[in-house]
Amino acid sequence: MIKRILSMTLALLVVSQASAQYQPTPENIEARKEFSDSRFGVFIHWGIYSMFAQGEWYLQNAGLDHREYAKAADAFYPHRFNAKEWVSTIKAAGAKYICFTTRHHDSFSMWDTEQSEYNIVDATPFKRDVLRELAKECRKQGIRLHLYYSHADWARDEYPRGRTAKTVTGRDSTRINWSEYYGFMNRQITELLTNYGEIGAIWFDGWWDHDEDATPFDWQLDEQYALVHRLQPSCLVANNHHQVPFEGEDIQIFERDLPGENEYGLSGQAISRLPLETCQTMNGMWGYKVIDQNYKSVETLIQYLVTAAGKGANLLLNVGPQPNGELPAAAVERLKAMGEWLAQNGETIYATEAGDIKPQPWGVTTRKGDRLFVHIFELDGEELLLPLECEVVEAVRFADREKVAFRTTDEGVVLTVGDIGDVEDFIVELRTR
Repeated sequence: MIKRILSMTLALLVVSQASAQYQPTPENIEARKEFSDSRFGVFIHWGIYSMFAQGEWYLQNAGLDHREYAKAADAFYPHRFNAKEWVSTIKAAGAKYICFTTRHHDSFSMWDTEQSEYNIVDATPFKRDVLRELAKECRKQGIRLHLYYSHADWARDEYPRGRTAKTVTGRDSTRINWSEYYGFMNRQITELLTNYGEIGAIWFDGWWDHDEDATPFDWQLDEQYALVHRLQPSCLVANNHHQVPFEGEDIQIFERDLPGENEYGLSGQAISRLPLETCQTMNGMWGYKVIDQNYKSVETLIQYLVTAAGKGANLLLNVGPQPNGELPAAAVERLKAMGEWLAQNGETIYATEAGDIKPQPWGVTTRKGDRLFVHIFELDGEELLLPLECEVVEAVRFADREKVAFRTTDEGVVLTVGDIGDVEDFIVELRTR
């Protein structure tokens, strides 16, 4: 215990001396490349909010007394949770990493933290550290583990009130203390990066809770990011703040939209040169909601993954486990189908970069060296004009290596693909120079 406290204290002291200019380490640069090459991860939103089956924002949306809400922990017993089954299912889906919610805005910690008894080991009859089990299984199966961590907190008295959860009751406003809350967060982050092995990324969320403050709120992110990089130099820092990346961040996140798009209203920011990731739900909510059965089709999910790759981005696809610890059957079915597709076509997705042609109504392109993959989702007619500047020396159908006829014109390269029919993704591979 004393050794762990000293470790945390030393880490915080080092952070206080960090320079304002962030210089990523060679390990961090290598981790960024590995992250980009992965292209597909699975997000897990799971906590005691699953007990209410109303999504992860239920405490705020229902305007509850957080003390009454907390009583759900005493009945949280996810007896069907099986880390091996989770990781095996996600690995078979073709995903290369898992991002697990360690603490959401409701303040409940999903690991055996020493900073609060409001956690899955101390506050529930389950008494198991699911994060430790998940971390162990991820290492065993070769899947990277990323950790979501909320900056915002709707229950702790010390947290300065933001624009969300104003209807949540039961908090003592006289006890607001940013310094105390900031220290609490950093001690928890130190636990996560000290006790659970190698972590691929810390995925922060909640900055937006103070984006309307009259006086800009200082989250002291520089020091916190330096703490992460000090504890694990290869650990990537991401923040779902809906802004251009801040100093010290290693990933740029887009929520519910692909880079350059903003249909949902959270992703209008400019695209940086950092590795990109789009997080998206499989149905409607992030956390389990019993009436939310509007799952996206397999075709839609595959095309979304391919389009993300065509924009040079990863897809972090969310699953909200049930209160008993199982992944919903509808989600498992779709993950299985995506895995089958990636087993055949993953070469055109993994370790690729955005293709020469930006996404079009007919589809997208991805590139790997001198190979350009043309992903066609739909096509009127039997020919496709590609406005390419490179020279094409060969064209084949990726599925069976059959040659595809092509000709070069003043406008580019015209592929004669024939009637592609109703397919998820008709892929033509071009050899270029």
